[in-house]
Amino acid sequence: MQGDPKLIDALNALLADELAAINQYIVHAEMCEDWGYGKLHEGFEKRSIQEMRHAEKLIGRILFLGGKPIVTKLSEVHIGEDVPKQVANDRNAEEHAIKAYNDAIALAAEVGDNATRDILIGILNDEDHHMDELEELLDQIEHMTLPIFLSTQVG
Repeated sequence: MQGDPKLIDALNALLADELAAINQYIVHAEMCEDWGYGKLHEGFEKRSIQEMRHAEKLIGRILFLGGKPIVTKLSEVHIGEDVPKQVANDRNAEEHAIKAYNDAIALAAEVGDNATRDILIGILNDEDHHMDELEELLDQIEHMTLPIFLSTQVG
């Protein structure tokens, strides 16, 4: 099947974002592991794996539409030097992802590709969940203070 070229381009842009997110989350996970924050490590690692699944879905859809997945271009990765900056950077990336997915969903509807639209809606729901998790962490840091919050993340 030959898909709409604008939609294939949009899917490749989303793929670049997902590939960057995989790297950003896994680096944050390993930094937290190194610092002894096992619970944060698990959360970041889990999100990284979910982003890998998103990339896999996008690659599959691009191929189905007759496009070429571009895996050599990544969006910019923002590594935080401490936990609050990590969470804030990840939140910003998810905010960008949510907007990008909403835009791509609108484009898929505009070109009449409802199957792609459905795939993107599923990924968008995951991104919304990631945003909720990250905002929860930021709220906990604010309410508990950073030292107390970090003491809950050991193990």
